[in-house]
Amino acid sequence: MTVTHHLRVHRSDENLAREGQLAWHLAEIAADPVEVDADVVDMIINRVIDNAAVAAASLTRAPVSAARQQALDHAVSVGGTGATVFGCALDRRTSPEWAAWANGVAVRELDYHDTFLAAEYSHPGDNIPPILAVAQHVGADGHALVRGLATGYEIQIDLVRAISLHKHKIDHVAHLGPSAAAGIGTLLGLDVETIYQAIGQALHTTTATRQSRKGEISTWKAHAPAFAGKMAVEAVDRAMRGETSPSPIYEGEDGVIAWLLDGPDASYEVPLPAAGEPKRGILDSYTKEHSAEYQAQAWIDLARRLHNEASFDPADVESIVLHTSHHTHYVIGSGANDPQKYDPLASRETLDHSIPYIFAVALQDGGWHHVDSYLPSRAGRPDTVELWHRITTAEDPEWTRRYHSDDPNEKAFGGRAVITLKDGTVIEDEIAVADAHPLGARPFAREDYVRKFRLLAEPVLAADEIERFLDLAQRLPDLSAEEVQQLTIVADFGVLAGAPAPKGLF
Repeated sequence: MTVTHHLRVHRSDENLAREGQLAWHLAEIAADPVEVDADVVDMIINRVIDNAAVAAASLTRAPVSAARQQALDHAVSVGGTGATVFGCALDRRTSPEWAAWANGVAVRELDYHDTFLAAEYSHPGDNIPPILAVAQHVGADGHALVRGLATGYEIQIDLVRAISLHKHKIDHVAHLGPSAAAGIGTLLGLDVETIYQAIGQALHTTTATRQSRKGEISTWKAHAPAFAGKMAVEAVDRAMRGETSPSPIYEGEDGVIAWLLDGPDASYEVPLPAAGEPKRGILDSYTKEHSAEYQAQAWIDLARRLHNEASFDPADVESIVLHTSHHTHYVIGSGANDPQKYDPLASRETLDHSIPYIFAVALQDGGWHHVDSYLPSRAGRPDTVELWHRITTAEDPEWTRRYHSDDPNEKAFGGRAVITLKDGTVIEDEIAVADAHPLGARPFAREDYVRKFRLLAEPVLAADEIERFLDLAQRLPDLSAEEVQQLTIVADFGVLAGAPAPKGLF
C-alpha cells in the first residue's frame, strides 16, 4: 500500500536524522529489490520505443547536432565500455554522462514524448537516456535496465504529485535529477547510503529558474532535462567514490523548500510506495500523439473535430475564447502575458508553448504535423496570424479543479471552446483529455507507439534498422548485456553528414 511522507523544513538544531529525510526514503525505494509488474514492463517498452521515435525525428536539428558533437568529442571513460549516441554507429561510443546529454537533447527537442501533470509537470521519459547510458556503459542486462527505469519513473511521478516547482519559478527538471539518480542506483544495485548521497547531489545541482520556458523560449529548453540527466550520472559517480551531499537537502533551513519553494513554514505530503510494493507510477503517465506541449494535445484534438463545422476564415470569426485551467491559461495561454506567444516570427520552442497559435493552425488544417505546423511560412500566413490574434484563454475554476483532481476519472487537461462568429453564431464544444490519453477516444497502445516510431523514423533510418530496433525494444526485459549495448538507433547513410557539426571548446 502507498505510504505518505510528511515533508517540512527543519532547523539545523533539530538535527533531522537522515532516516527521516525524503532523500533517504527515495533511496530506500530505489534499493528495494521488488520486481516489476508485467503491465509496467509493457509500458516501459512502449516508452523506450516512444523516446527513440522522437529522437529519430530530431537527429538533424541544430540543438541535437550540437549536443551530439559535444558527446562525440569526449572519449569513453575508462571504467566501462561507454554508451551509444542516437544516430551514430553501434561501435561509436562516448562516456555515459555525455551520452545521457546528447540523447536527452534528442528526446526532448521536439517536445513529443510522454508526460505527467499534477502539482508539477514533467516528461518522465527524460529518465530513460541517463539510465540507459549507464546500463550500456557497465554492461547491465535488460532485466536490470527495466528495474532502473521503473524506479526513475516512480520517483519522478511521486515528486510531481506532491511538490510544485513552477509556482516558485523553478524549472521542473529539479524533480528529474533525483529520479534519474535513484533509477541509476536501482540499475547498479547500490546500497541506500550511496543512493541517498547521489539523490542529494543531483537535486542540489539541478535547481534552476523557469526562465528557460518563459518569453522567447530558447534552445536550452531541450538541453535542460539532458543537463539534469548528465548531473545525475555524475552524482552517482561521486557518491560511489564516497563523496557526500548537502543534507538535509529538501528539509534544511537553508535548503530547497525553505528558500526555493514554499518557505520555512511549508509542508507537503509525498505519496510513496511502501516497502515491497511494486513501482507502478509509469502507468499514470501518458504520451503525446502531437508534437506540442502536453496541455495542447486535447485542444488539437478538439480543433480537428471542429475543423469541418464552420468556416474559420478570420473574416468570419469575431473571437475564440478557450476556457481552461489556471495552469494552461498562465503557462501556454494568453494569461502568460508573453507577446511572443502571438509573434509569427517566434521560435519553434515558443510556438510549441502558445495555445492560441496551436489552436488556430489545428482549426484551419484539421490536424497537426510535427514539422509543417511550425514552419515559418505556416506561422506567418496572414489569415492564420489574423485568426490567431483573435484567440484568448480564460481561467475556469472548474477546469482548474479538474486539472488538480486526484481522481483519474475526472482529471482533465482540456477545456471549453467558445467560438463567436461575426454573424452572431456561437459554436461551443469541450474536451477533457486528449484522444490518445488512457481515458481518451483512442488510447495509445503498443501498435500506436510502433506506428509513431515508424512514421518518425522512416525518413532517417533504413528499413532493416527500424526492424532491428523494434525487435530489441520489444524484448527489453530479456535482453543480454550485449543486446542492451545495441539498444539505439543508427541513422541511414548520409543523414548525419548533412546535419550541422558545430565546433566549440572541446
